[in-house]
Amino acid sequence: MTEIEQLLARVASEARNTRPWGWPSLPEPVDAAALSRAKAALGFALPPLLAALYLRIGDGGFGPEYGLLPLLDGPLSGEPAVVPQYLANRESGRKDPDWPWPEGILPISHWGCGMYACVDCHSPEGPVLLFEPNADEADHAWYVDAPDLTTWLTAWLDGTGWYEESNDSTDMASWPDFRIRTAAAQTS
Repeated sequence: MTEIEQLLARVASEARNTRPWGWPSLPEPVDAAALSRAKAALGFALPPLLAALYLRIGDGGFGPEYGLLPLLDGPLSGEPAVVPQYLANRESGRKDPDWPWPEGILPISHWGCGMYACVDCHSPEGPVLLFEPNADEADHAWYVDAPDLTTWLTAWLDGTGWYEESNDSTDMASWPDFRIRTAAAQTS
């Protein structure tokens, strides 16, 4: 069994046994057609591990804090789905150039207070970023949460994420690529 298969097995076990706030049950996984619709709407594919989570574990409803958001349709918990949230964030960024939303940065989990865990879909490893919009300006709203989705999921499973009470003093590095990744949106 590969490391990714072992990780997916751990995530599946945890997903079956715990419910994030607002989720009464674990939703069924999406099918390949839903993943194709998401790709068509987004204009890019999900990193392989993120796609596997939706295809094999469930359509959201598992993970740290409020859990992963559903891919296409809003869940019973009332949280927005990934694809519509991303598209809304991109549109909002076009309307407010001081707060552009980077292309390919997919919000996958809501932390509350407007904060999101986001996956960089331009990398197959899926680096995870924290969007914290309560900053004074957009340059100070983006942080590197984990170098890849594997590390982020492992931190959740091991109880070592920054959001755990025992780790609340953990500092995250600013995301250095924010202006690079939003420069094209600013000029178009």
